[in-house]
Amino acid sequence: MNTPSPSSSPKTSTVSGNTPGAPVRLTWSALKRSTLFYPFVGLLVVCVVMVFASDSFLSAANIENVLRQVSINAIIAVGMTCVILTGGIDLSVGSVMALAGTLAAGLMVAGMNAIAALAVGIAVGLGFGAANGFFVAFAGMPPIIVTLATMGIARGLALIYTGGYPIDGLPDWVSFFGSGKILGVQAPVVIMVVIYAIAWVLLERMPFGRYVYAIGGNEQATRLSGVRVARVKLIVYTLAGLTSSFAAIVLTARLMSGQPNAGVGFELDAIAAVVMGGTSISGGRGSIIGTLIGALLLGVLNNGLNMVGVNPYVQNVIKGGIILLAIYISRDRRK
Repeated sequence: MNTPSPSSSPKTSTVSGNTPGAPVRLTWSALKRSTLFYPFVGLLVVCVVMVFASDSFLSAANIENVLRQVSINAIIAVGMTCVILTGGIDLSVGSVMALAGTLAAGLMVAGMNAIAALAVGIAVGLGFGAANGFFVAFAGMPPIIVTLATMGIARGLALIYTGGYPIDGLPDWVSFFGSGKILGVQAPVVIMVVIYAIAWVLLERMPFGRYVYAIGGNEQATRLSGVRVARVKLIVYTLAGLTSSFAAIVLTARLMSGQPNAGVGFELDAIAAVVMGGTSISGGRGSIIGTLIGALLLGVLNNGLNMVGVNPYVQNVIKGGIILLAIYISRDRRK
């Protein structure tokens, strides 16, 4: 059988909601149908509110701080976007990040070349992602159960390896990945932008992206059209593990230590960024640019609420309400 042609792709991330290559009509109804419309409006509204709430919100130092804080969650959310677009979920990303970071830090302290140690950390992320993909795609197990199990395994291995204590004493130059600058721009932000650029090409300009959207839209029809669904899912979960390990490098370099308790709750923040960015939780609809906007929205919200002195417990309530609203809007637009 032939694989789906680009013209048959169910992708809906263009402004008009049509397939790629179709004429784009910037009408009000077309904008409202776009997956980027509500996330962008939400980000704009929150920024305006914070500007009036705090005089220092728009300062260069604060904007730099927001982007640095956003970078880790945004990187993790890239892989999470791919997973959710297929109709899956990955709860292990935070724990995988902790294991990759502590293992890399431990190997560096033990005398291994820093580049080789970081490569081992990346390999750990790839391995856990591939394992998730194998059990979901080839063993037919529910994603939430598989990744809940690997979440516990990765966290347990990180705690066993470190004894529950942070690993300090990393080479000084490693801090570049967490606080260095490239042409005046913070290294974590540059890493984030590069990863998003690659993800955009994969999802928007490559056949792989069309298959990801197609699986989330109608997995059975996609399989009958000749797409190797299991292989695509394996790649998607492997990418989620890979982005988790990249986030681990940035966080470890920022803290200059391997923290076995790092990443707790990060999977929820990544899911929140994806959903707030307009991606349907049931798959098949969304965009990687929307995820970036969602991560920025979450970061600006956290930063602004802290600046105006909102109680952290109240912040959780506010963020939870916004996530529910985002899911409702996504569901209503899909209907």
